This record gives sequence, C-alpha cells and structure tokens, in this order.
Amino acid sequence: MGNGAKAAQKRERNAAKAGGTAKSQTKTNQAAMNIICLTCRQTFLLTTRAPALEEHAQNKHGKSMAECFPGAK
Repeated sequence: MGNGAKAAQKRERNAAKAGGTAKSQTKTNQAAMNIICLTCRQTFLLTTRAPALEEHAQNKHGKSMAECFPGAK
C-alpha cells in the first residue's frame, strides 16, 4: 500500500467522523427579517439596533425613525 492509499483512507475516515454536511442559515435569516420600513418596505433583521434604523430613515427618506418604523424601540 502506497502513501496515496493511506491518504485516501484517512480522508474517508475523517469524512465519516465529520458527520453531516454544513447547514445553511439562509432560511433562518429570512424568517428573522421582521422589521419593515413602512416607506420603502425594506426588511431588517430583528436584532437591528435603533441607530441603524434611524440612519436608514434619515438617509433614505429624510424622515424620523418613528415615521418609518412605528413599532421599533
């Protein structure tokens, strides 16, 4: 058995140990997009903080955060 066969066997063993494949968070992230700007309907993650929402409202629309995001704190 040459070194190439050893390497192939080791790759197979490591792949078996690693378990499943990598999981994507795309669906989870889409579900968490529940802050919506009422002016342009852009969605933001639930974890988006008030300064970022205020910046969006001022820069994109020239409005206050309360006008674009009435439910946000």
